[in-house]
Amino acid sequence: MNKQLFKTFSKTLLIIAPLLFLQSCGFLGKTMEKIGLGKGKGGDANDPLDGIRDGEVVATARKGYKQTAPSGMVLIPSGSYTMGQADQDVLSSRISMNKRVTINPFYMDDTEITNHEYRMFVNSVLADSISVLGEEYIMTKLYPDTTVWSKDFSFHNGDQMTEYYFSSPAFDLYPVVGVSWDAAQDFSKWRTSLYNNYRAENELFRSPRFRLPSQAEWEWAARGGKEGAKYPWGNPYVANGKGCFLANFKPYRGNYRADGYPYTAPSNSFNPNDFGLYNMAGNVSEWTQDAYSEAYMPVTWDLNPVYDDPDEPRKVIKGGSWKDVAYYLETGTTSFEYRNKTRSYIGFRNVMDRLGSVPGRE
Repeated sequence: MNKQLFKTFSKTLLIIAPLLFLQSCGFLGKTMEKIGLGKGKGGDANDPLDGIRDGEVVATARKGYKQTAPSGMVLIPSGSYTMGQADQDVLSSRISMNKRVTINPFYMDDTEITNHEYRMFVNSVLADSISVLGEEYIMTKLYPDTTVWSKDFSFHNGDQMTEYYFSSPAFDLYPVVGVSWDAAQDFSKWRTSLYNNYRAENELFRSPRFRLPSQAEWEWAARGGKEGAKYPWGNPYVANGKGCFLANFKPYRGNYRADGYPYTAPSNSFNPNDFGLYNMAGNVSEWTQDAYSEAYMPVTWDLNPVYDDPDEPRKVIKGGSWKDVAYYLETGTTSFEYRNKTRSYIGFRNVMDRLGSVPGRE
């Protein structure tokens, strides 16, 4: 027997022998009893063997778990709706053809992520991860691109917004812009870690992650439960009976001030839809998880659809913005932007999966 074979045999023997001894002496069962494992009724979250008793598997639901809406989020119930264009396809793109889909319940931010919320992310990364990521990466990839106010439009004096929009307290509750799809993903990961680290420290169950909504989830949430709704408030107009506009967009062919705000509006401005969500039309367009595809409707499934293609740089944006005409505010209108681009009219909001059923709602 050579030395290598002998060493292998010895290691195997050292592993197997104790196990055989423990089993033959009933050591495992006695140890479980001694340290108090497996003595409950099948629902003790702190006892990993609580579901085993008297030689039987009696595991029941672990006690102490209750999923609640994170701060700033509202519950979007499960439902089925006809996805796609709710009115004429003005661009004749034929990419938003109708299809009935079903969506699971989830939680969604009731407003777009604000400047001050995003500032917490940037400040945390600068404080905790600058030695790993480097200041240049943080400031060029994660920090909002404030120059978008000047460079997005030809011959436009955006100096005031460039200098003050992200830095001044006057805009703390306005939606963050100048953030790429990739940066929105990083924010979502940071927010998840922050939330679950707190839960772990307080011996709470791990929560589902924060993420961007799918295109289908976003559209379902925007409609507020209204089947065939052209806008989040219903049909068919963008102003109420008193002539007041219901969203922040570009009315009257360029009278940006007519809705009350020449640029963006506070994230909780205008009335929420029936799900309690603000600015699902206008203000800023919003990143979604989906890659953009002209074949989205025929290739995606009809239950919780999402088109995930990491090789496709175009990502779906929804909702229209302060610089768009009413067509882009429609719930069924779909557009795109490249994942690494930053714009003065694109922001985002997060969602979180609701696990299991919703008592009283399903």
